[in-house]
Amino acid sequence: MTLNRQDAAHVAEVLSEALPYIRRFVGQTLVIKYGGHAMESEELKNGFARDIVLMKAVGINPVVVHGGGPQIGELLKRLNIESRFVDGMRVTDSQTMDVVEMVLGGLVNKSIVNLINSHGGSAIGLTGKDARLIRARKLKVTRQTPEMTKPEIIDIGQVGEVASINKDLLHMMVQGDFIPVIAPIGVGADGESYNINADLVAGKVAEALNAEKLLLLTDIAGLMDKQGNVLTGLNTEQVDALIEDGTIYGGMLPKIGCALDAVQAGVRSAHIIDGRVPNAVLLEIFTDSGVGTLITNS
Repeated sequence: MTLNRQDAAHVAEVLSEALPYIRRFVGQTLVIKYGGHAMESEELKNGFARDIVLMKAVGINPVVVHGGGPQIGELLKRLNIESRFVDGMRVTDSQTMDVVEMVLGGLVNKSIVNLINSHGGSAIGLTGKDARLIRARKLKVTRQTPEMTKPEIIDIGQVGEVASINKDLLHMMVQGDFIPVIAPIGVGADGESYNINADLVAGKVAEALNAEKLLLLTDIAGLMDKQGNVLTGLNTEQVDALIEDGTIYGGMLPKIGCALDAVQAGVRSAHIIDGRVPNAVLLEIFTDSGVGTLITNS
């Protein structure tokens, strides 16, 4: 591809404006959770891949953790396997786990890797089972109502939480100029597979790598107040207050929880950004205004 003079001048102007931000993040690791509508639109998929390749080209180290819930649900429906959820988590029996591994570790992961590589990157796909990248344990779900004398323990099958991350493997890949693309499947002590929420995996990967930023792509504009205004520049105390007064509730709680855990564990900042916006990742990194909610521990 060649640029005419007008296009080249525009590229030079954009790079000049972004240069201070590029210098700030050169050599730093950024963990990006990729999911939602950004994974479904062809335009957004290609834009995301180009953004990841550009980040690596200018010396920033992106690590991608992806979801795939809609794709899993679609295949389960085609196979006439019922999808059931408890507190927003997919009940995962052995049959469902086979589908999760097939979709996340195969179809979705390899599609993202291929897309990044087709735009000039060097991506490598991994599940948490590769070199025991994600050691997991069974997630215990409890429920209690005022009428109960003790909590009810609900078995949701092979759903896990992160016990530890093999950070040495990821460091080796990053230092070798590769872009890790991680499917959120963990491995237990006895080799069993676990389906893990991708946001939680991204947060734990960011903690393990002492990442500069954790970016969580969503299908909303960011964390909003009760009037629908996007909130940003929040610290952990302000987020806790928003949880307490009911501004943050429901499905946003796990995402906020992993962002809080990450910044409290040393990640410099966490960002909840709108993956429906073209080039959302670059806009969040290379502009002052960004495209979502910034959370820090200060």
